[in-house]
Amino acid sequence: MISREICQRVLHKALSTGADYAEIFAENTVNHSLSMIASKVDSIKDTVIAGAAIRVYKGMRSVMASTVDTTEAGLLRCAESAAEALGQGSAQIDIVLKERLFGDIHPVKIVPSSVGNKEKVAILKEGYFAAKEYDESIVQVSGSLLDVDHNILIANTDGTYAQDRQIRTRLAISAVADKGTGTQTGFFGPGRRMGLEVFDSIIDPKQVGITAAKQAVTMAGAGYCPAGVMPVAIDNGFGGVIFHEACGHSLEASSVAYGQSQFAGKLGQKIANEKVTAIDDGTIPNAWGSINIDDEGTPAQKNVLIENGVLKSYMIDKFNGRRMGMASTGNSRRQSYRYTPTSRMTNTYIAAGTDKNEDIIASMEYGLYAASMGGGSVNPVTGEFNFSVNEGYMIRNGKICEPVRGASLVGKGSEIIQNIDMVGTDMEMGQGMCGSSSGSVPTNVGQPLIRVSSITVGGR
Repeated sequence: MISREICQRVLHKALSTGADYAEIFAENTVNHSLSMIASKVDSIKDTVIAGAAIRVYKGMRSVMASTVDTTEAGLLRCAESAAEALGQGSAQIDIVLKERLFGDIHPVKIVPSSVGNKEKVAILKEGYFAAKEYDESIVQVSGSLLDVDHNILIANTDGTYAQDRQIRTRLAISAVADKGTGTQTGFFGPGRRMGLEVFDSIIDPKQVGITAAKQAVTMAGAGYCPAGVMPVAIDNGFGGVIFHEACGHSLEASSVAYGQSQFAGKLGQKIANEKVTAIDDGTIPNAWGSINIDDEGTPAQKNVLIENGVLKSYMIDKFNGRRMGMASTGNSRRQSYRYTPTSRMTNTYIAAGTDKNEDIIASMEYGLYAASMGGGSVNPVTGEFNFSVNEGYMIRNGKICEPVRGASLVGKGSEIIQNIDMVGTDMEMGQGMCGSSSGSVPTNVGQPLIRVSSITVGGR
């Protein structure tokens, strides 16, 4: 993308007013998407994002400038702008860039850009019509197929000169059902850091459509969930969004470094039930949120955040690591060169436990089974959250009974992880896009089936 020699000259310019660290982040990304609605292809879009950002530090001050002009002259002008904004001084660092190859554990067999739209449309239609034809109560279906080819280069005054190519593919189907008591929506959107070969062995487009439609139809025929404080069993896969939001963001250095986290200053302390071990792992082969290197050039890592209830680590980027006096954990991420990177999650999950699923359900005399979670909101300072349940069922006398709609889970992150008292063996992950100060990035959330002994359930 940009030669090592040019990067060295640009970094020298960025240091010219006395910065103690400088970094170049260059990107060339192609997003290709197809969408369907009303039984026809609605749009085919290609979006190209290309440019570079130059960031400089001086102590705890940081300045970033960006440009679409990635010629040497354009990069030098961008570096000069960042340097001038930082202050007055002179360069004190000798720069020797050494190319680093961190390897790629995410093989891609079919690069999406090498395949025509005809084949991609066929994949999308298979999922779309599987949902549309599932039941006569389905009144609307929409679908999308996205493939991303994200190429990055990082060069910095630590001597790093490294590149990564991240190819991701995702199919998403949304279905709306109406049985005369109001519409309900079902959604399923699996994805991987893979090419189109993902549809040969891992993601079945037809099953994606059926899953979304089944959820919509089930909820359209459901009564309303009763409100109250009760035990809740939260299913695996995307159920992990509760830990991601209610606890994960509070373990990011962007909150911890400033004391704006419910878990700041608690390393080594017991913060969760001893059955809870939580991990952020950017090294899982072909996982949606995986990376080879983060957006500061640090290799991806497997970070044990909580082990048997004890807080072991935070997720740290270089800049916030300065304030904390701790090294980066490979968690610096950004949506594009236009955003300043900060600490973010990759693939974050509660590890498998030893409890059998049937025992978890049988242990509940009365409660809620949250089969599928939806969106919500959280305050990372206090950990207070509110999440919707897309698909829920009442549990009575240890058995899953009638479906219920309109359920939500309300609580506080530091309390919910204390109340997770049963953890199943069937850990799975679900895919999503996480939005924060550095933009929207692909993340996996995951867990086995878990039981929360007591939580407030919103309903009627």
